[in-house]
Amino acid sequence: MEHITLLLGIVIVTALVFDFTNGFHDTANAMATTISTGALKPKTAVAMSAVLNLVGAFLSVEVAKTISGGIVNEDGLKTEVIFAALVGAILWNLLTWLVGLPSSSSHALFGGLIGAAVMSMGWSSIDGGTVVTKILLPALAAPLVAGLAAMAATRLTYRIGRNTDTKATAKGYRAGQIASAGLVSLAHGTNDAQKTMGIITLALVTGGVLNPGANPPLWVIVSAGVAIALGTYLGGWRIIRTMGKGLTDLQPQQGFAAQTSAATVILASSHIGFSLSTTQSCSGAVMGAGLGRKGGVVRWSTATRMFVAWGLTLPAAGLVGAGAEFLTKQGTWGIAVTAALLIGGSTVIWALSRRNAVDHTNVADDEIDGSDEEPAGVVTTAIAAVTPPPTGAAATAATDDDHVKATIPAPTGSVADPARPATV
Repeated sequence: MEHITLLLGIVIVTALVFDFTNGFHDTANAMATTISTGALKPKTAVAMSAVLNLVGAFLSVEVAKTISGGIVNEDGLKTEVIFAALVGAILWNLLTWLVGLPSSSSHALFGGLIGAAVMSMGWSSIDGGTVVTKILLPALAAPLVAGLAAMAATRLTYRIGRNTDTKATAKGYRAGQIASAGLVSLAHGTNDAQKTMGIITLALVTGGVLNPGANPPLWVIVSAGVAIALGTYLGGWRIIRTMGKGLTDLQPQQGFAAQTSAATVILASSHIGFSLSTTQSCSGAVMGAGLGRKGGVVRWSTATRMFVAWGLTLPAAGLVGAGAEFLTKQGTWGIAVTAALLIGGSTVIWALSRRNAVDHTNVADDEIDGSDEEPAGVVTTAIAAVTPPPTGAAATAATDDDHVKATIPAPTGSVADPARPATV
C-alpha cells in the first residue's frame, strides 16, 4: 500500500462510498418481505442482513475477477476513469433511492465504468462479449428465472398446506422466511460486495500496485465487506417499503418462496462469475410470489416504474460517468470539480429525502404519502378473491362489508345495502 498515490486513495475511498450506498440500496433485497410480513422487526432484520453480507464477502472472488479483468481493457486505463465511473454509479444509486425504486446498483456501476472508459479510450476499450454474456443476458434471465421459480414454489407451498391450520403454517413459514432472508443476505455479500472489490482491484492495477489478473488483496476484501455491511445496517427504508408493500401484498408462505428462489439464483450466478443484479433477481421473485397465490395482485404501476428504472440504469449511469470523465481528463482542476459535483449532488438528494422521511418506524405502514396506491377496483378484486365467504352470523358479514367499503370506495352504482341480510 506504500505505492498508493493521492488520486488512487481518493478512488479507493469513493469506491467504498459506492459500496456503502450499494448496501443501503439493496437491503430491501433480503429483508423487505421479512419486514412486511412481520417475521422480523425492522432494526433486527437489517442488523442480521449486515452481518451476513460481511460473511458473504469472504466466500468467493469470482465476480470480483470478472469486473477487474473482464469488462474493460486494462491497457491504457487511467485511474481517473475509475473515479468518473464511480461518480456516475453513486449519483444514480442515490437518485433511485430518493424515489424508492429498487434499481440495480450493479448496473449503475457497470454503466458508469463503460461510459467513462468509452469517453477516455473509445469503444474498443470495452469487451463486448463479456458485457453481453455476463451482464446483459443475466439481467434478462435472472428476474425471469427467479420469478418463475418463486411462482412455482408459492403454488406448491399453498397446495401442500391447503388442509393445515393457517395460523400454524404461517408461524412455521415465518421461521423459514428468516432463514431464507439470511441466505439472500449471504448471497448478496458473495455477489455485490465483490463488485467493489473488483473496482478497487482494477484501480490498483491501473496505479501499478498490482499486476493484471491479480486477486483482490485481503485488505480490499475486508474493507469492501465492512462498507457494504455498514450500508446495509443503515437500511434503505424507502426501497424496503416499495419491495415489501409497493409491488404486492405478501403472506409468509410467499415471502419464504420468494427469498429462497432469489437466493438460489444469486448463489448460482456467484459460483460461475455472473455479475447479475441481486435487485432484479429479488424483485422478480417477489412478483412471481405475488402471482403464485390465488387472487394475488402485482401492482403493475409500481412494477412499470421499476422496469423503466432498470432500463435506464446502464445508459444513465454511463452518461454521467462519461461526463465525469470528460472533466477529470482536463487535469487536477477537473478532478476537483467532479468531486465537488459528487458531494454537492449527494447533499441535495439527502436534503430532498428529509422532506418525506421513511425509517424503521414507518417502513411497514400501508400508506405514507399515498403515491403508490393502486386503483380501488384492483384492490377490491384482490380482497374478494382471497377472502373466504362468510360462515358466521349476518352481522359479522355486514361488519366485514362495512370495513371494506370504509377503506376502499366501491364503484358508483354498485354499493351494497349494508343492512341487507347476508345470503348463505
